[in-house]
Amino acid sequence: MPRPEVTALLSYLATLDAPGIETQTPQQARAGLREQAKAGDLPVGEIAVQQPLTIPTRSGAIAGLLLDPRATREAGPVVVWYHGGGFVTGDLETHRSFAAEVARLLDLPVVLVDYRLAPEAPYPAAVEDAEDAARWVASHPCELGREADALVLGGDSAGGTLTIVTAMALRDAPAEVPVQAQITIYPATDLSRPYPSQQEFARGRLLTEAGRCWYYDHYRADVHDWHGSPLLGDLTGLPPAVVLTAGEDPVRDEGRAYAAALITSGVPTTFLEAVGHIHAFVLMRRIIPSTQDDLARAFAALSATVHAERTTLSAAA
Repeated sequence: MPRPEVTALLSYLATLDAPGIETQTPQQARAGLREQAKAGDLPVGEIAVQQPLTIPTRSGAIAGLLLDPRATREAGPVVVWYHGGGFVTGDLETHRSFAAEVARLLDLPVVLVDYRLAPEAPYPAAVEDAEDAARWVASHPCELGREADALVLGGDSAGGTLTIVTAMALRDAPAEVPVQAQITIYPATDLSRPYPSQQEFARGRLLTEAGRCWYYDHYRADVHDWHGSPLLGDLTGLPPAVVLTAGEDPVRDEGRAYAAALITSGVPTTFLEAVGHIHAFVLMRRIIPSTQDDLARAFAALSATVHAERTTLSAAA
């Protein structure tokens, strides 16, 4: 059952009788998400550094944004964040405020990655950009003005999927610094088969089944390859994980399945669920204030995970 704030939001949205995303063009959907983020999320708030980046990839340069609550800092972990939006929508502006909050919650620099979007750049463009961006962050301290001695990978929704795939790629062919932890927020992890939550929440939520299919029709992933469905791949040896799902979400069961598979594969994992919440809640901190509590729990768990990894490595050295 949705929490009261979510029920109020869904009731209000129902009165608008707005067209579903499946009836829109990608350009309309992108503009809509920008407006939703402005209305639903909090302002950027106090942040010492907001530095535009140009990130080279195998297919050309993409944009990025460095956010840091400290003007200067010593060498340490750098967070690479992949925004949500179903591989079709989302950008630096929709997620700037949330990424700044991540930086404050972790007291770490965050690089927000503006990977290419479908349908103009369908699968595997986003996958390639995500991996290339992480490798660049690991090896270019001068451009960042701070040295990364480790990476923390994170993302919401489609960005959560990219987080997992990038963690797998960097496990198999390590970057110049290790990945010490990962956090995925309501990720899509398996496009190869149906899950009960897809039908349970097919209608009446912000993300519907029709909308979910619209995103994937544009993305055109290979659903039987681990780059498109990371749950199908080998998860052993991945960095410790925090997995946060939404209780009223079509992709809820994919996130639950990913957490369970990590545990089965021997990966230290913290699983949390935002009970009664809906997909895309990271952009709802203004209109659903309880979102802050869900995020605080998840990022406290991530901070503890990173600290434990660094303590273990220091002891081993």
